Amino acid sequence: QVQLVESGGGLVQPGGSLRLSCAASGSAFRINTMAWYRQAPGKQRELVATFTSGGSTNYADSVKGRFTLSRDNAKNTVYLQMISLKPEDTAVYYCKVSGTNGITVNEYWGQGTQVTVSS
Repeated sequence: QVQLVESGGGLVQPGGSLRLSCAASGSAFRINTMAWYRQAPGKQRELVATFTSGGSTNYADSVKGRFTLSRDNAKNTVYLQMISLKPEDTAVYYCKVSGTNGITVNEYWGQGTQVTVSS
C-alpha cells in the first residue's frame, strides 16, 4: 500500500538548481535507506546517490560536489538537492527507498520525475 510520490522536476537552465522530493504515502512508514537513480532515453539506469540509515552517503563521480542528499523523517520525505546543473544531467530521476512499517522492511520505487537542463 505504500507509494512514493516524486516532485520537483522540471526545466532549468544550465547552472541552475532543483530540489527533488520523494514522499512516502503513509505516516506509519519510516524510511531506512534511500537512493536516487536517473535514466536518459537509450541509456542504462544510473545510480546517482545513496543514503544509508547509518548516515553514510555516496555519490556518482559525475554529480559529486553538486548533488546533496537529505531527509525529513517527520515527513517521510527524502530530497536530492541539485546545483550547478548541466545538460548531461537531463534524465528521468527515480527514488528508491527501503523502510519499515514496524514489522517488516520493504523496498519501493517512485514513478520518476523529469529533469531537463537546457537553454
